[in-house]
Amino acid sequence: MAQSKSAQHGPLPHLDTFSKAAELGSFTAAARELGITQAAVSQRVQSLERSLDVSLFERKGGRVSLTESGTRLYEFAQRILDLHREAREVVTGAELPVEGELLLAASSIPGEHLLPAALSIFRSRHPGISVRASVDDSLAVLEHVEAGRVQLGLVGRKVEKTHLQFRPFASDELLLVVAPDDGWKRRRRVRLVEFLKRPLILREPGSGSRWCLEQALLRAGHSLDDLSVELELGSNESIKESVVGGNGVAVLSRFAVQRELDEGRLQSLTVDNLELSRTLFVVSDTRRALPRPARAFLQFLLARCDQFLTQK
Repeated sequence: MAQSKSAQHGPLPHLDTFSKAAELGSFTAAARELGITQAAVSQRVQSLERSLDVSLFERKGGRVSLTESGTRLYEFAQRILDLHREAREVVTGAELPVEGELLLAASSIPGEHLLPAALSIFRSRHPGISVRASVDDSLAVLEHVEAGRVQLGLVGRKVEKTHLQFRPFASDELLLVVAPDDGWKRRRRVRLVEFLKRPLILREPGSGSRWCLEQALLRAGHSLDDLSVELELGSNESIKESVVGGNGVAVLSRFAVQRELDEGRLQSLTVDNLELSRTLFVVSDTRRALPRPARAFLQFLLARCDQFLTQK
């Protein structure tokens, strides 16, 4: 049905409903959040699509994702809704808090060593935001982001997928660590060929630190197959205890071993010709819109980049 000129050029209807469906990836979830029926959400979205004469969502199996036009509109919708909030705050003199749920997943290093302190500060600024965070390996975190189970992920590696956006927020350094009574305890550096021969305790496949080591070896003309892997373990804590117990050496994040280094329970060395620095990333899926709590946390995290990226 053809739209009248007033309908084509008038204010865009139902941007709040459109935004909520975009953020949740579901008309049903948006209806529950807004306290209306699923049919009402569908009708509002269809009204907005008719006014623009474009499709805003791709619908598959009860889930929805933004089309290219929908993605462009969402950016404008947030600016418009933010202006509405700002107008209310200026006119009423009452600041409107950011409220809602923030869903995060993080790999072990950012999840255990950076996220707790960051969330403590963030929550003090946004008490109306409830946070649910889980810790997993990097590949599992990326799967959670892609599946829409979380809004943001914090990881120690990248993958080549065009719908995933990786933003650097911290730097990290991997160290070769040995027990304090190890034969290398008085050394500061070892040759790569020596490192390859030592029994090594390695993180599981999917770990960001394992991926970083693998990439460093490839740059040096080697692979994981050239290592003398003694054990594969699924946590940094278990690896550290195995190193202290004399079961081998390990390559772990400085964040993970700093306390043991300070206490003298571990010793660190540098491996010649092996570059073991890396960047930590916050990742989102561009196929889904970030709700306001996630956008607030992303802005907060990126504002602290200078501190995290220089932290050693």
